[in-house]
Amino acid sequence: MYPSLFTTPGVARFAEEIDAERQQQLAKFGDQRHPDGTGTGILRHLANRHRELAEEHAGAPTFTWRMVLQEEVYEALAESDPARLRAELVQVAAVCAAWVSDIDRRPPASAHVQPLHGCPAKHPSLGRICSLAHGHEGAHHGEGTDGRSGVWEGPAS
Repeated sequence: MYPSLFTTPGVARFAEEIDAERQQQLAKFGDQRHPDGTGTGILRHLANRHRELAEEHAGAPTFTWRMVLQEEVYEALAESDPARLRAELVQVAAVCAAWVSDIDRRPPASAHVQPLHGCPAKHPSLGRICSLAHGHEGAHHGEGTDGRSGVWEGPAS
């Protein structure tokens, strides 16, 4: 074994998994060379739109890892300069590492639904668990086992 080069928890495991996947890609497809295909007007427009969406939702219960990743991916796709594209792709990889780390630190999912942010409220008949932050006031919001979202009033169960 070699000394750890990584200081952020979970990054070494993530890097090893990426290396294993990369080895599978090389075995299957060989060393690939393609044009970047980035930096077009529509991609710059999409980058701006995803940045705006992320800014609108930041700090709200509706803010998700998907939004963070999409913002970073579209920022990378908007770049035509190779050095800036590379820097953006590193940011995409860092967001993926953070998301994987978050997934790895979650408690095992229940058989039905998993709360996203800690509010213990559960809809009495639909089985929805509130996805809002613990300690919020007002209506609860959550997704049921049927995949549908809903809002309800009531105490935590």
